[in-house]
Amino acid sequence: MAHRAGSKLFVAFGAGLPALIFRLSAAHFGPLTSIVVYGGGVVASAFLLSWAAEAFQLDVSASLATAALALIAVLPEYAVDLYFAFSAGHNPDHAQYAAANMTGSNRLLIGIGWPLVAALAMMAARRGGGQGRAVRLGPARRLELAFLGLASVYSVVIILTRRLAWYDAAVLLGLFVFYLRRVSAEERREPELIGVAAEIGQLGRRSRRLVVGAFFLAAAAIVLASAEPFAEGLVAGGRQLGIDQFLLVQWLAPLASEAPELLVASVLAFRGHQDTAFGTVLSSKVNQWTLLVGSRPIAYYAGGGRGGLPLDARQVEEMVLTASQAIMGFAVLCNLELRRWEAAALFLLFLLQFPLPGEDARLLLSAAYLIISVAVLIAHRRWLPPIARALGRDTVGTGV
Repeated sequence: MAHRAGSKLFVAFGAGLPALIFRLSAAHFGPLTSIVVYGGGVVASAFLLSWAAEAFQLDVSASLATAALALIAVLPEYAVDLYFAFSAGHNPDHAQYAAANMTGSNRLLIGIGWPLVAALAMMAARRGGGQGRAVRLGPARRLELAFLGLASVYSVVIILTRRLAWYDAAVLLGLFVFYLRRVSAEERREPELIGVAAEIGQLGRRSRRLVVGAFFLAAAAIVLASAEPFAEGLVAGGRQLGIDQFLLVQWLAPLASEAPELLVASVLAFRGHQDTAFGTVLSSKVNQWTLLVGSRPIAYYAGGGRGGLPLDARQVEEMVLTASQAIMGFAVLCNLELRRWEAAALFLLFLLQFPLPGEDARLLLSAAYLIISVAVLIAHRRWLPPIARALGRDTVGTGV
């Protein structure tokens, strides 16, 4: 492999192996040290899985690649969340943290990830002589939008019942499986590989498969070893520093786990691959809104919980804000464009939640998302029927 790729691998394994070694040796650290050591493990595993998952696309069928990538690439992101949901089954205090991580990762993706990728794509368009006023997506992206819309509408049920129950898991995981089946029916495309993944892709088939398999195993071991001490370190660290533990879990864990995915999408956008780059973060949102949310009740029941994972008043408000943002994300993309003002609005509304905390601020921000969504949906209403038709078997990728 190239020298640059080797350096990246050295850093990734250097950050990940200490977490695995210390966990196997049953070493004990203070909360802040645990956050650094095991948080480094989560980030390292996310990078290893990201590189391996990209290269994996060269060696498997389209349907298998779709299913495997969707499940494998989200492991670091979901590990902390599912640990909290599992432990909430026998420790009710952890229920709030499962909701914190889930809502944080969803809002971070649309509030930071989408505007970042859009800004880089517009910069690339201007470098190429274009106007760079909007990110334009291909017709095939209507499929992701259709499932994003369905999951966002269903989230109202969770808000009204104030819990995540077995039927929520059945519906959301059912949507995820349906999404995988529809995506796997699309025409196979040559994957866009960059960085370490591109170097792995240049290896011979046997060597490439061995490297990919080794990366998968190493990353899985590191993230499984890191999830519990990292999660517990966040809670104890917040208590020690006098920081709201809910906020620490809500933002620090998702930032650690989503960094590699956003980095890959950002590089693709900067290189001018608008549709591929934004399709990556759009698909990730669908995965989060279906697989992540739908998996939490299962983890809760597995941990000994009964009657569904309860949501207290703050968690319901967080769900309302998260769902409202998702609806706006659907609205601004339903014409297959994300314009500059729309990306800026998503970013600014996301930032406003930090200087304006509290119940009233969350509800006002939710109302702002919904008002903008209604206005945009009315303006874009002629684009809604093609999105609905995208759920049909033979319509993806057709039309304008």
